Amino acid sequence: MSELPRRALTPKVGVGALSSPLEVGADRAPAAAQALAAVLTEAGCEVVELGPLDTPAKATSAGRRLAEEHVDALALAVASWHEDYLALDLIEECPVPLVLWPLPGMETGALCGTQQLTCYLKQLAHPYRAVFGQADDAGCLRRAMSYLRAAALKGRLRRARVGSAGHRIGGMTHTAPNEFMLKKVIGPRVVPLDLTMMLERASQVPEAEALRLWRHLCAGAGACRASEQDGVRAMQVYAAVKDLVEESDLDALTIGCYPHLMGRVCLAASLLADQGVPLACEGDVHGAVAQLMLTLLTGRPTHNTDWLDPAGEHEVVFTHCGSGSFSLARDPAQIELAPVRLMDQGVCALFPARPGPVTLIGLLARPEGYQCALMEGEAVESEMVFPGNPLQVRFERSVGELVDWVFEEGIAHHWMAGYGHVAQEVRDWAGILGGGLRLLEPQSMG
Repeated sequence: MSELPRRALTPKVGVGALSSPLEVGADRAPAAAQALAAVLTEAGCEVVELGPLDTPAKATSAGRRLAEEHVDALALAVASWHEDYLALDLIEECPVPLVLWPLPGMETGALCGTQQLTCYLKQLAHPYRAVFGQADDAGCLRRAMSYLRAAALKGRLRRARVGSAGHRIGGMTHTAPNEFMLKKVIGPRVVPLDLTMMLERASQVPEAEALRLWRHLCAGAGACRASEQDGVRAMQVYAAVKDLVEESDLDALTIGCYPHLMGRVCLAASLLADQGVPLACEGDVHGAVAQLMLTLLTGRPTHNTDWLDPAGEHEVVFTHCGSGSFSLARDPAQIELAPVRLMDQGVCALFPARPGPVTLIGLLARPEGYQCALMEGEAVESEMVFPGNPLQVRFERSVGELVDWVFEEGIAHHWMAGYGHVAQEVRDWAGILGGGLRLLEPQSMG
């Protein structure tokens, strides 16, 4: 079986420079466009160079070219004062988020022209970010890249396919997506998967191949309490699910595992995570979308968790039954392959999670749209306080304040966690989406 490709988040950006021929500073537009293109390429963007844009004809032509290129965003250096219709004609052809980068210069009017343009863009509710400074300004680049990555995230999610096999769990109403609203606000399309056919396909995977996969997996763990028979069955499910991912071109998926498939699909989630395809537990489409977001933003596997108990005044333990990637373990020697809790069947991977900065997301459908709860914290070392993948996170706010916030805002108990602080990208993404998404953060508590 071939490996699934990792799907890195690389913003594809059209880059040019705005100016008006009569103005002081217009002559620096070609160099400004080249400099911005070089800076963004170095920062990790795929750049489509446009050069100077100083006439409506050039702007329209550039917009049509970028529409054909399917760019995620535009980044325009501003060399001088310019007519606002240049950018307007461009985005009429390619209506994507826009980064404006006016360059300093007392006589150029670059900052003045950008103010004039942002005024218009604001009235149109067109998403934009403006930064002011030299092309090599680190602070400007950081803010610009956060926004460009957010624009790329928007594009990826709008094209995403999220598989759903089986049922959402009874009693977990918050996991049920509003498919119309999910597509309208966030973008993914839900792909129904036939659970019976998936399990039938799993049964047809050759036992010899599944045994080879199982033994290879055992070699990467510190201990194993699961039976070889259960291990083979889990690898058969993994092989079948992986084939479905390839055939349906899925970006993420979820399976209604609780309670009868507990321990049957956990290792599939662990292994697919390493290939950039999150598999969320318990039929939670929202969890799959949130894990996909964090996978794209961090470039690494993510945790599917429940919010459990406090572990001190500022710390909370998050965990689930044991479906995490081995790469999330604090120490590979602590990974134990064992039957799943409650049902005492199948196989899951038990280990304490590794420390580091983390971002947590909880998505939920609302009657008016969607909401995204967002927190940042620091994962600290934890013991096996729960038979799963305990992730102990320290927050600046006290646990009491956070619990009050969760209760007051009606936030669901599933939290997806990714390593790295990417809250600013999530904020920028929410801003680009507009009014259909409600972003919730504890910093906004009154």
